[in-house]
Amino acid sequence: MSVKIRLARRGRRKMAIYDVVVADARAPRDGRFIEKIGSYNPNTNPASININNERALKWLLNGAQPTDTVKAMLSYRGVMLKKHLQIGVLKGAITQEQADAKFEAWLNEKDTKIAGKAEGISAAKADIRKKAFDAETAKNQARLDGIQAREDEQKALLAAAEAANNPAPVVEEVVAEEAPVAEEAPVVEEAPAAEEKAPVAEEAPEAKAPVAEEKAPEAGEDEAKA
Repeated sequence: MSVKIRLARRGRRKMAIYDVVVADARAPRDGRFIEKIGSYNPNTNPASININNERALKWLLNGAQPTDTVKAMLSYRGVMLKKHLQIGVLKGAITQEQADAKFEAWLNEKDTKIAGKAEGISAAKADIRKKAFDAETAKNQARLDGIQAREDEQKALLAAAEAANNPAPVVEEVVAEEAPVAEEAPVVEEAPAAEEKAPVAEEAPEAKAPVAEEKAPEAGEDEAKA
């Protein structure tokens, strides 16, 4: 009986996942199978491939033929390399320990590459999400700014309409009356200085006793002498 290792489809439309099965080559694609040895989910990035390497290797050594898709998956998981090494062990070209060491070295390197690729994809997705978030934030902010501008414009129009319908009362300007200038008090004319001062009493001429004619006694004396 010819045996194949192939994919059997299951899952929802446009979200299909596949089982890796060992089936009779004459059986329908999604029909009965002999054994399920793994699964394949192409909806993730990178795609998820889970395979039981030991069972897959056993079927390969027993002559099972993988389809092209499954063969690529088995190569990706290192099953085809392990088959090659195991054939070398069976032929005596290398020991089992050497074969296992080579496979472990290859597997570690492969896992490192897969992890690096996964991290790169995660970083790229995070960057894409950040850019999308920033773009959406800017778009929302622009929308809010536009709404606010329209509201401000409507408020300004309403205020202008109200001002036109209800003109403000004209406030009469009250002119403050100037206080009458106080009349200057009449300047009191100064009395002439002569009047201010009491008239100085005219000095009476010194009374001089009438000088008796001094010469008269002198005449008398002359007469006495005579």
